[in-house]
Amino acid sequence: MDISVVVPLFNEEESLPELHAWITRVMNEHGFSFEVVYVDDGSNDGSWKWIEQQAREDEHARGVRFRRNYGKSAALHTAFEEAKGDVVITMDADLQDSPDEIPELYRMIVEDGYDLVSGWKKKRYDPISKTLPSKLYNFTASKVTGIKLHDFNCGLKAYRGKVVKSIEVYGEMHRYIPYIAKQAGFSQIGEKVVQHRARKYGKTKFGLSRFIYGYLDLMSIYFISRFGKRPMHLFGTLGTFMFVIGFLTSLWLGAYKLYCVANGIHAEKVTDSPYFYLALSFMLMGTQLFLAGFLGELISRSATERNVYLIEAKTDN
Repeated sequence: MDISVVVPLFNEEESLPELHAWITRVMNEHGFSFEVVYVDDGSNDGSWKWIEQQAREDEHARGVRFRRNYGKSAALHTAFEEAKGDVVITMDADLQDSPDEIPELYRMIVEDGYDLVSGWKKKRYDPISKTLPSKLYNFTASKVTGIKLHDFNCGLKAYRGKVVKSIEVYGEMHRYIPYIAKQAGFSQIGEKVVQHRARKYGKTKFGLSRFIYGYLDLMSIYFISRFGKRPMHLFGTLGTFMFVIGFLTSLWLGAYKLYCVANGIHAEKVTDSPYFYLALSFMLMGTQLFLAGFLGELISRSATERNVYLIEAKTDN
């Protein structure tokens, strides 16, 4: 199969018929063998009813439905497991992503040798309250991750099939799939300017809070990618450093007191010095950080069920 088109959705019944017809037209015009995998993230409208009907009528349509709303990362993770295509294209269901971009994205993966191509909505039909924070967020993400992309969170992306089978998307980490792919060894990451269309139906599911969460997730994935498999390297190093500072300070205070006593010099009690309590605090915190690193090592070796989701139904085909 040439292409798997992955469409995560939540309450998008109005746009689904038009989107599916558009995808089908583009695929047929270019002679692609394809499937469209819809992941219903706990919709409470008629989205799943439409998907079930479409799956019965069209051999190219498949669907997965979550029992409740888990979020976009969960939907993408599940769809990546289901996808069968040599190239996987993800797009949002709100018609703001154009299926006409698919052939060129496919070509960039197959002919140009990219592992992942991310869309860049250079011209956006969003208010400044959304575009300005987005630019700041993308600038920061590019600097932190070292990946030169203008739009990390664009829903329109293309992946080589082995990429989606090799990465794990969980929590809210869908914003950083390019970085996750890079950490998995897929370094050929490209970008393509894509058309951004004004929303035709419904309203956006995301508020300004996503930018706050975006930065928190960026810090999380940065530390997880660097220290997730070796937390002792972070906490153990910090703990040891703080403990050594505290220990040397205590040693210096004790040695200075003994020197004063031996030479008949008046000196205050060691416990009267504020540096003693600072040193003691450093030693205690250092010990706690070291233990945190040790516990983190134990936990990282046993976290096996962070991507278990309750799937209520699947289409037969």
